Amino acid sequence: MTTETPVTLDRLDRAIVALFAGEPRIGVLEASRRLKVARGTVQARLDRLERTGVVTGWGPDISPEAIGYGVTAFVTIQIAQHSGREALTLRLEDIPEVLECWTITGSGDLWCRIVAHSNADLQRVIDLMVSEDRVVRSSTLIGLSEAIPYRTGPLVAAAAPTTA
Repeated sequence: MTTETPVTLDRLDRAIVALFAGEPRIGVLEASRRLKVARGTVQARLDRLERTGVVTGWGPDISPEAIGYGVTAFVTIQIAQHSGREALTLRLEDIPEVLECWTITGSGDLWCRIVAHSNADLQRVIDLMVSEDRVVRSSTLIGLSEAIPYRTGPLVAAAAPTTA
């Protein structure tokens, strides 16, 4: 659950997030030893960071490429207005190769990051995505290489406590 008001991260919060981001399997006891604070303090901070939506998951990050999906693409979909964005989103959710989907502003209505085994397989995935009558147009960009992977560490490190 995220909050309307931004969460203030103090120095300990930032240190905890950085430690677990760098070593996700470290454990609360070892984190408390390294940070020189009580185990209960680390656990309480982690619980608060989860509850407020700052920490959104603890699962392993999976490389699609390592499991055979060597093509990454970004698809913008324009849909007929007033005709079921939610229904199309539910349909896209059923396609395993659709990794994420955002509603957007601009020339399109939805933006999706997708993966495929090959360029020919990419065509199959795109065909699945746009086979709905409500899709007016789509545009696809193939990712060549990941210049900066998704990251939040620098953002957390830069998050200075705000003062009211």
